[in-house]
Amino acid sequence: MKSAPRRSAGTPSRDRSAQLEAGGGLAGGGAAGRSSRRGFAAMCVALASMLVLSACTVPFLPPPTAQPSTSTVDPSIAASAPEGLEKYYSQSVEWSSCEDGFHCGKVQVPKDYANPASGDITLSVIKLPSTGNKQGSILVNPGGPGGSGVDFVKDAGNTHFTEKLRANFDVVGFDPRGVGRSAPVTCMTDAERDAAREKVFRKNTDEGLAAALAFNKSFAEQCAQQTGDVLEHIDTVSAAKDLDVLRAVSNDAKLNYLGFSYGTFLGSTYASLFPDNVGRVVLDGAVDPAITNEELTAGQARAFEKALSTYVASCQRQQQCPLSGSVDNGVQEIRDLITAVDQNPQTAKDGRLVTANDFVNGLILPLYNDQSWPALTQALDSAFAGDVSQMMRLADLGADREPNGTYSSNSAFAFQAINCLDYPMVTDTAAMRAEEVRLMQESPTFGAFFAYGGVSCKDWPYPSTRTPAPVAYTGSAPIVVVGTTGDPATPLEWSQSLRKQLENASLVTWEGEGHTAYGRANSCVSTAVDDYFVDGKLPQDGIKC
Repeated sequence: MKSAPRRSAGTPSRDRSAQLEAGGGLAGGGAAGRSSRRGFAAMCVALASMLVLSACTVPFLPPPTAQPSTSTVDPSIAASAPEGLEKYYSQSVEWSSCEDGFHCGKVQVPKDYANPASGDITLSVIKLPSTGNKQGSILVNPGGPGGSGVDFVKDAGNTHFTEKLRANFDVVGFDPRGVGRSAPVTCMTDAERDAAREKVFRKNTDEGLAAALAFNKSFAEQCAQQTGDVLEHIDTVSAAKDLDVLRAVSNDAKLNYLGFSYGTFLGSTYASLFPDNVGRVVLDGAVDPAITNEELTAGQARAFEKALSTYVASCQRQQQCPLSGSVDNGVQEIRDLITAVDQNPQTAKDGRLVTANDFVNGLILPLYNDQSWPALTQALDSAFAGDVSQMMRLADLGADREPNGTYSSNSAFAFQAINCLDYPMVTDTAAMRAEEVRLMQESPTFGAFFAYGGVSCKDWPYPSTRTPAPVAYTGSAPIVVVGTTGDPATPLEWSQSLRKQLENASLVTWEGEGHTAYGRANSCVSTAVDDYFVDGKLPQDGIKC
């Protein structure tokens, strides 16, 4: 067997089961990922365009008819403001009609909570109004870090959330600080992003590692210059404090919240900071806050390797599968194909160079949702025949690159910036090389691509602000954690660990494949979540769906 390819400059980019994000930085870091979600509806449409027969359908539902208004915070809710933040908690929000049935607004928060006088940033918010007897609001985060909650609700609000939930709650999405329309991290032009994705650094050599570090240092300087000093304040703790402001201006005494993937990390951080303000909170596809970046990377590498074998086994039961022999043999055929692309990068039909890194991005993306597996089979079939264009299209979907060459989000930039603040990373050369060896042993297909995560943050302009530790939750309101047995991005054991750390919590397990459960699993999961939000009925701890 030939040696595994070394990771190139691009990022295996986002959880696009919406989004796939298995990368540690656009500019050549390792693939330590916290996966996020874009709207499932948007992903279905994109993947359907690649298939002869669509793998999923999106029902049309008419938009709600509630009229926009100005929301004024109840004085008793505004009184919950921490000292010095009263003006943010009592601000009125002007809601205007947008996006065919939605309401859009802007919310001001301090750039630096330690020094509110240093200036404000503006958060972009979208609301899908309740269709029935409104109980309150549910704030949602699709993951990332770097996923746009505005896009998530806009693209999939009417389809991802059940009629029961939408009848009883406004569904509110927001772009966290640094993301999308909320003081976004800005680093490169679209053309520069394309060029960065074509770079290949052989980081297992001293020369290749030095080149990757130099590239990342320049990239970090671009981000700092173009983004400004807000780049220092887009950590998850600050985002969790924003979440409490959003709760107040939504006129909710308690936070009702549904977080997916990285959104669970944001939610558990909130619970530790504001335990008395927790209402009904669901954390789906949990990130374990107690583990290090390197432990997180290893967990994902193992889980993606397992998911690939599960996909191959499923593929080989179909008539049109290009993978032959046993499951192990089919996986090896994919590895050999990756090696061939790494040794001789190919050109897609649009003329762009397809490196092994982009090929792996395309391979990882459909593993987030088993309904996307037919798209992967079709792309692999073409790749074995010498055409890697469909694999590149999958990689583009993961990177939020449109067919016209524009990038529709800054998710890759925000991902790197937030992670560099949230996680201290190993940057010592010997330690990174040792980690690569371990990763390749645990995940022969993906390990080399997940290595060298420290490269992306070694020369980041701001140091990490957090030390991983178990979450401490002292609130009286129970929290629901949801895990999936075949989740490649947030392995089930992370949900199990978070449930234990929270103590006052209940775990729901979906026995299925893909990333997260609510909105794509069975009625057992949706009923458990809906009954909790709407009726206050806590699911039985340990229930399996």
